[in-house]
Amino acid sequence: MTLHLPGADGTLRAHEPRTEPLAVTREAPGSAFTSRTVFSAAHVVADPFADTTPDSPAAVDWDATLAFRRHLWSHGLGVAEAMDTAQRGMGLDWATAAELIRRSAAEARATGGRIACGVGTDQLTAGTLAEVRAAYEEQLAVVEESGAQAILMASRALAATAKGPDDYLEVYGHLLRQSAEPVVLHWLGPMFDPALEGYWGSSDLDTATDTFLEVIAAHPDKVDGIKVSLLDAQREIDLRRRLPRGVRCYTGDDFNYPELIAGDEQGFSHALLGIFDPLGPLAAAAVRHLDTGDTEGFRALLDPTVELSRHLFRAPTRYYKTGVVFLAWLAGHQSHFTMVGGLQSARSLPHLARAYELADGLGLFPDPKLAEERMRTLLDLYGVTQ
Repeated sequence: MTLHLPGADGTLRAHEPRTEPLAVTREAPGSAFTSRTVFSAAHVVADPFADTTPDSPAAVDWDATLAFRRHLWSHGLGVAEAMDTAQRGMGLDWATAAELIRRSAAEARATGGRIACGVGTDQLTAGTLAEVRAAYEEQLAVVEESGAQAILMASRALAATAKGPDDYLEVYGHLLRQSAEPVVLHWLGPMFDPALEGYWGSSDLDTATDTFLEVIAAHPDKVDGIKVSLLDAQREIDLRRRLPRGVRCYTGDDFNYPELIAGDEQGFSHALLGIFDPLGPLAAAAVRHLDTGDTEGFRALLDPTVELSRHLFRAPTRYYKTGVVFLAWLAGHQSHFTMVGGLQSARSLPHLARAYELADGLGLFPDPKLAEERMRTLLDLYGVTQ
């Protein structure tokens, strides 16, 4: 049946829902990838029956949250746990994040899934450099004790405390010297988190890049790779060409990921992406084309998804999580559209309607009829007459 979807201009447009999903989304899960290392930054599923407020500690539906991670692992994707997609610093407090890390790492061991977990300083809002180091160390210990790989996330507290590049060099050098295994360094741009403006000691990105590379050059044996989330494809390409041999670049560019993963004659990016949460099975099918050397097949599958990704990640980019969870609800991965911190209210109905329209057009929903019924329920709730 036709759905009438609201646009930003206040008018309704007709949409004819698909009746069948894209074929590759129904393919049986395959083996691990051979050409790229690929992580999906996974969202958390809130407990819809918890009596909470937006500033209360997060209440998580652990069964549904872990089931979603098994879904990603089943398609060969790694899980990047407790990252910003999981609402770190936007509803997910450190105590709950630590429990999430322990539970997901245990599940990864049980299922054979690959997992890397975010290490930050969200116990603090600000503090001395010594306090920032101690907060990082506490979280690094939790991740390493769980058996997961560590991702050293950008720190709001460090951004607020550091006086210049030397403070970043000191803090990151201290952490890398004591890390048990090679880590992933995460450079998250201010479009994802405005509190990270001027990270690495400068708002000039060329200067910041030099500091970032200085950290890596001093400890190449302790850096597995870098995750770059600046939404600037050429800057990422230039940066990955300057990395020491053996240090990977994991793209976090949710605007330009197909071309960055496909790469060029001088190299390519691996992936650690929030958009691979809703795109999981399709992304896995695309990467398997790369495994056989079929770049055209990879681009044919992944290029059409960019419009959806750019829509979900449009400014203010930090609210992309709302669209990710919305699509998980429509796809049947959870029974409700509720988020920790009440973040389901962070995007408008026209924004969500367009997300549904684009995702349905791609054939992302395993059960298009269920997605249509849930979209209709949301429209009814908002008073949209069909």
